Amino acid sequence: MEFVLPTVRQALVLLPFVLPIAIWVAWSDMKVMKIPNKAVLAMAAVWPLVGWLAVPLNLWLWGFALMGIVLVIGFVGNAAGLFGAGDAKFAAAMAPAFTGGDLRLILALYAACSIAALVAHRLMKRVPAFRAAAPDWLSWTSNKFPMGLALSGMVLFYLLAAFLPHG
Repeated sequence: MEFVLPTVRQALVLLPFVLPIAIWVAWSDMKVMKIPNKAVLAMAAVWPLVGWLAVPLNLWLWGFALMGIVLVIGFVGNAAGLFGAGDAKFAAAMAPAFTGGDLRLILALYAACSIAALVAHRLMKRVPAFRAAAPDWLSWTSNKFPMGLALSGMVLFYLLAAFLPHG
């Protein structure tokens, strides 16, 4: 069973815009345990501004529907206490990048990035050099997990998968 990966075109068009926003989100969520609304709006703006260069028109339009679907699911998850509102908004803003993607791959990537980010963050907060490099990060002492780290990794790894050799 082979996964459908994003196209190189999708990656080349979206990565220059998504990369700095994803880094901003991951950094901010680890530092202050919040994803800035400006970062969410910046990510949401990527799709209408350049997404149409990445995919055919019908998929570009589906990207907006996907953003809305993920936003509704995110608000329900937030109301149930599963994750923060910033996480829900950021997930919706980045959702169009997955338009046309393989749902199995996307869900597997979500699980893998969530687990990897959790383990890496929990390990790094126990390493004195990392703690000393970022002593003011709230995520070091919070019982909550900075999900922006996992979500940022997810969208970046997904787009970078376009460059993997596949038949």
